[in-house]
Amino acid sequence: MNRSPDENTIVAARMLQVPDAKGFLSPSAWATASAIRFSTDWTGRNADPLRETEVRVLWSPDTLYLKFTAKYRVITVFADSEPDGRRDQMWDRDVAEAFLQPTGSPANSYKEFEVSPNGLWIDLEIAPGEKRNLQSGLRRRVAVDEQRKTWQAELAIPMHSIAPDFHASQEWRANFYRVEGSAEPRFYSAWRPTMTPQPNFHLPEAFGRLIFTE
Repeated sequence: MNRSPDENTIVAARMLQVPDAKGFLSPSAWATASAIRFSTDWTGRNADPLRETEVRVLWSPDTLYLKFTAKYRVITVFADSEPDGRRDQMWDRDVAEAFLQPTGSPANSYKEFEVSPNGLWIDLEIAPGEKRNLQSGLRRRVAVDEQRKTWQAELAIPMHSIAPDFHASQEWRANFYRVEGSAEPRFYSAWRPTMTPQPNFHLPEAFGRLIFTE
């Protein structure tokens, strides 16, 4: 199997530091992770550098760590949620999204994780004709830098909720997305373009590769 990085590949580096008391990583830990960046829409066109998204991934045997750094023009979010911050339909406002398909998943089944600039979140298990709450136990933290017009979100997701039999030699399929705006036309951006006539992120055949390095 060719495990060399290319434009269709994101690399998750092994996390060697101990997380803090809340389960999150230091900036120096994230510096060891390579980044992918995208600012085009879901068709791979209409780039907007002022809405660029950067994604980094780290892993340990117990946890998958995701970090989004998102440039923005205007932030729009929901103010209401469940007591723990979970919010259905949150994709109708600004979000960053990760769709992950571990090795051995059925062709059209994958896990979906979303986080908003104010820390709301949702995790879902997607299968043909089915969508259910994943109850992954993820942790998240977010920060908005109004001066630089960026927001960051970190997710720490228990590995067993994504891939119960995880091994670093596996290659997953994955895609990453952003949505910005409260009303159409909204900005729908994708790392690997789905090329659909209308915005549609639920296209596993368009996912890229996610590989793990020791």
